[in-house]
Amino acid sequence: MKKIRKLSILVISVFLGFYHSAVANVSLPEIFSDNMVLQQNTEVKFRGWAKPGETVNIKGDWMDESKSVKVESQGTWEIKLKTPGAGGPYNITIKGYNKIVLKNVLIGEVWLCSGQSNMEWTAMAGINNREEEIAAADYPEIRLFTVQNSSSLYPQEHCTGVWKECSPETMKDFSAVAYFFGRQLQKEMGVPVGLINSSWGGTPAEAWMPEEVIENDDFLQTAAALQKTVPWGPVEPARIYNAMIFPLIPFRIAGALWYQGEANTINGYAYTALLSNLIASWRNNWGYNFPFYFAQIAPYKYGRPFEGVIVREAQRKTLEKVENTGMVVLSDIGDTTNIHPKNKQDVGLRFANLALNRYYETEKIEDSGPLFKSMDIDKNKVLISFEHAAGLHAKGNSLGCFEIAGADGIYYPAEAKIKGEKVIVQSKKIKEPLNVRFAWSNTATPNLFNGAGLPASCFSTE
Repeated sequence: MKKIRKLSILVISVFLGFYHSAVANVSLPEIFSDNMVLQQNTEVKFRGWAKPGETVNIKGDWMDESKSVKVESQGTWEIKLKTPGAGGPYNITIKGYNKIVLKNVLIGEVWLCSGQSNMEWTAMAGINNREEEIAAADYPEIRLFTVQNSSSLYPQEHCTGVWKECSPETMKDFSAVAYFFGRQLQKEMGVPVGLINSSWGGTPAEAWMPEEVIENDDFLQTAAALQKTVPWGPVEPARIYNAMIFPLIPFRIAGALWYQGEANTINGYAYTALLSNLIASWRNNWGYNFPFYFAQIAPYKYGRPFEGVIVREAQRKTLEKVENTGMVVLSDIGDTTNIHPKNKQDVGLRFANLALNRYYETEKIEDSGPLFKSMDIDKNKVLISFEHAAGLHAKGNSLGCFEIAGADGIYYPAEAKIKGEKVIVQSKKIKEPLNVRFAWSNTATPNLFNGAGLPASCFSTE
């Protein structure tokens, strides 16, 4: 019995020794790791865990002196480092009772790419020219981080993922839209690009925003209650945000891309409010007003009339409501029989043009298709004005997809003609027009474009 007791004490002592060593060691979330990209010319907040009272020192190769911080009573620490202009690779050394060296770190531009399946969609899942695109994906200055799908009832400090250099092997299983966006940025700017893909197919906006945002808004609560449980992912408020967005918040980003909305056709009437609050909550928690660019969902044969176009219109209206946003219209590169169009190259390129033109201001280019601005009624005609209307033209023999209604609210197909940067709409059936709508169906693929070859967004004047 004495031998057994001594052995037990020895085992416990060894265990406690290992445990003490483990809790004393400095550790970091996986988002801070080898091969990562840090945002250039800013202050980056590092954080992690260690023994309370321990001093943690951190130094990047670009720094003359290290910075230090004492670990708080809860075993957590934070420290801010100023980053230089784009460059690298660098090593970053973190010392406490142990030493961690983060290797092959680049300084450049970091973007968070999020949403549902069209953002999650990889080259291997099926894109145009798949084999050629994969073979050409040799960009060691583009770094890729995919957040592993997970959900939580409560905000988490850690998410699972690995930073990887972009290569044919790593690109093929990464978000195709994010990759094509990053490739264009890297080509045009010549700086390292870090892409964080945090997306989950078939999930609604409610799951991607803090729970208190919905709890404190009766309108959003009612809309969120319409979501039905599905087998492929969470639909409840905040479940994904807690596990896949909240852990990223200390990591400095240049901006965010968002491709989502198909899972909100059930409550599309509320999508402007949902997306607006999602953007505001992310910016508030990050602590700065970063650019937020989103994709207008492509035409698709949804089951109920107008449910797709209602979301598209809600997305257009978000542009009017929320500053520092941009939208890419995809009506010309969609597939009405496939909710996952294979042309991800142009989606990424249009996102990149928004960033290059508006955020980086590297070149002046037209980055948006025509957007409804205003209407004027002249007897039996309606004059529609657009923003981004230079070079307004129709592809094909005649301009289609316009409808007009009078006081009774019944819409009739309208004759539409382009005059300069406006469209004149009329119908013999409507003597006193009141409203106009354009591309107002789930599968509408309109032929109105501007001089940059970008399609006009759907709209309704109601």
